[in-house]
Amino acid sequence: MGYCSADSGNSDYRRLSRFAALYHTCNHQTIRIMSQMAMDLIAIAPLLIVAATAVVVLCMEMARLPRPGVWMLTIGMTIATGTAISMLGTDTTAFSQTFRVDALSLWAVVILAPATILFALMGRAELKNTPREGTVYSLMVFGALGAMILAGSGDLMFIVLGLLIGTLSGTAMAAHPRDTFSSEGAMKYFIYGSVAGAIMLFGITFWVGLTGTTLISGLSNPGLSSSVVLIGFISLIMGLGYAASLFPVHFWTPDTFEGAPVSVAAYLSVIPKIGALFALTQVVRDLPVSVVDWPLILAVIAALSMTYGNVVALWQDNVVRLLAYSTIAQSGYYLLGVIGFGQSTLALDSLVVFGVAYMLMNTGAFAITLAEGTKLDDFKNIGRWRPWPAVGMTVFLLSLVGMPPLAGFAGKFLLFGTAIQTGYTWLAVIAILNSAISLAVYMRIVVPMFFHESETKEPLSYAPGTSIVWISTFVLTIFVGIGVQWFLN
Repeated sequence: MGYCSADSGNSDYRRLSRFAALYHTCNHQTIRIMSQMAMDLIAIAPLLIVAATAVVVLCMEMARLPRPGVWMLTIGMTIATGTAISMLGTDTTAFSQTFRVDALSLWAVVILAPATILFALMGRAELKNTPREGTVYSLMVFGALGAMILAGSGDLMFIVLGLLIGTLSGTAMAAHPRDTFSSEGAMKYFIYGSVAGAIMLFGITFWVGLTGTTLISGLSNPGLSSSVVLIGFISLIMGLGYAASLFPVHFWTPDTFEGAPVSVAAYLSVIPKIGALFALTQVVRDLPVSVVDWPLILAVIAALSMTYGNVVALWQDNVVRLLAYSTIAQSGYYLLGVIGFGQSTLALDSLVVFGVAYMLMNTGAFAITLAEGTKLDDFKNIGRWRPWPAVGMTVFLLSLVGMPPLAGFAGKFLLFGTAIQTGYTWLAVIAILNSAISLAVYMRIVVPMFFHESETKEPLSYAPGTSIVWISTFVLTIFVGIGVQWFLN
């Protein structure tokens, strides 16, 4: 009996010891997992702030408080911008490498969060007291969140998620006026997005099957099948190119811009574009040129986008449609930075500087269009009756051309340098020629402002939000152009 009792006691002790060891191991793993999750959440803090802001602004709309919603949007996006600026220089990943916290994703927040504030101020001036005013503000934040997710994508599923959020938000905003033109534009935006997204999903499934992972880093193997990778890459360009208004998936752009509120058109010209092009950059940084000659494919698309956008813009009498074709051309210029990523020392700087410059000059041009009117005749002789907005519009348009010493010149100078460093001098030449064509395009607005006679203009009182937008972007367009080296540092 004594022997049995001793053996039973030893057995219980061993079971208790094993349980204690298992508990210790599980507890250690739990702590490690929770610690890693906490680090991941801290790494994506700017996006969490934007997501929280979107929810708060939506709650303001549910309570029918659109004006406090604008204030919450401004505060939240300002905090997100400050947080992202404090994190610049970070280069890490979160959630098992599915999201990248690097220069591209952080600069996306720094560019897009302030831009969302500017578009909300424009929206307040244009949509004040309309039934769904607050809804537009919340959708602007959700759409910006989608673009930021795109910019930091380390996984193909994040690209899909970002596009879905951005497309659905943009469609709802484009349909806001509920008239024939807005419904047509929103429907085209949605249908093009659905088809392009479906093609993209079909193509990237080949990548997943080939690499065995949805991580973009899985494409870095130079031994992958060239034909399969090419199919996936062309499909990916269809999806992201739609959001960025790249040729040949750009056809929704002019009709959607014309039918939407001007503030929403301005939003769609900037937010989805920068997010999509940064996402494309995240993909090509891991895609070996030896597998598929993606720089050549993007170079051809860039040349077609620049040329098509500038040439067709020459025949537009509606300023919003003219600026819509301008965004197609500007997307072509922007691709020069994507082409050189990983191959040129100027590529990252060119993407950041031109992103900032494009946001400023395009936003300012749309803000003055919102106040003056959408027809070319609306701009006749405002240089005499309203000289400062006329000067501002001229500066924005010349910056879009790339005239020194404005921000657009700094951005294009870096883009052209990137193309030359990468060995695509012929593409830089096409870009320069297209800049000359764009001068003729934008002079169709500038010349009437100063040299076409019209009847005396009625006194025009700019809404406070519109004035804040165009004056702030006017100052920064000049400042960034002159102080680009300081800005980069």
